[in-house]
Amino acid sequence: MQTPTTARRYERHPSMARQRWAWAAVIFVSLWPAWSAALTLPTPEAMRTTMPVPAAVVRVVEPHLSDRQRRTLVDYRGWPAEGVLDALFGNDWRAAGVDVEFRALDGYVSRIPAERFGRYRGWLVYERADGAAFSVDNLQQNQKNVALGPWYLVWDNQRNPELLPEGGTYWPYQVTQVLLSRARTDALLPPGIAPGHDEAAALAQKYCLSCHRVNGYGGDKAPADLARSAKALTPADFQRWVLQPSQVKPGTTMPGLPDAMPESERRSIAQRLLDYLVAVPVKP
Repeated sequence: MQTPTTARRYERHPSMARQRWAWAAVIFVSLWPAWSAALTLPTPEAMRTTMPVPAAVVRVVEPHLSDRQRRTLVDYRGWPAEGVLDALFGNDWRAAGVDVEFRALDGYVSRIPAERFGRYRGWLVYERADGAAFSVDNLQQNQKNVALGPWYLVWDNQRNPELLPEGGTYWPYQVTQVLLSRARTDALLPPGIAPGHDEAAALAQKYCLSCHRVNGYGGDKAPADLARSAKALTPADFQRWVLQPSQVKPGTTMPGLPDAMPESERRSIAQRLLDYLVAVPVKP
């Protein structure tokens, strides 16, 4: 919560606070290697005194508490992600082919194509607006009371209901760092792969590579290389892992493909993922 001293300082010198933030961002970005170093996000208290606009409330269908039969609305408080990224990186993050990587405390890495932020409204939030605990029961991953802070990236799926079938995809929580990357194409579509796998590679990035990896590209939470392991599974075993992982390994924290989407679509995506992972060459 903003203290009286902090509030008075910001009210008296808002332009100075914004100027300090802008210069710090410019100096930092000019010094770090543009596509490798991670930037630690400011605390909510620091963000509150440096962002040019106050935090606002966004209402979303919380995917970790919802399914096809039940939709749970939650109000969160934070800032539009575009504004935060502009403050941190200027216009660099908007360049073609850039992924914005959100890194979590547990090694989860959500690599989100930058163009998504122009299509949909993302928010970096730091608390629930109703004062309830900033935590969630992650039903798909068999986890309860999972802390969401310091930062949680949510999407305005009220404004864009077409996002609802995605479930919690691209909703990283416990986010501490953010960086920019261009590593996607070399790892996911290396020389030697047959043409026509672009869309399936994007599906792998979206649904699998926040925890797993392909040719070194992906998350650190469960860094098995899917380009190797998928080739060792039968198609039926792969489908079971992707669609109902808890039936393969009871108690696993691995989520299946979002059950908010139609079952026929889930099975179609699972098959496309398998076809891609079998086809992609494994780098030595």
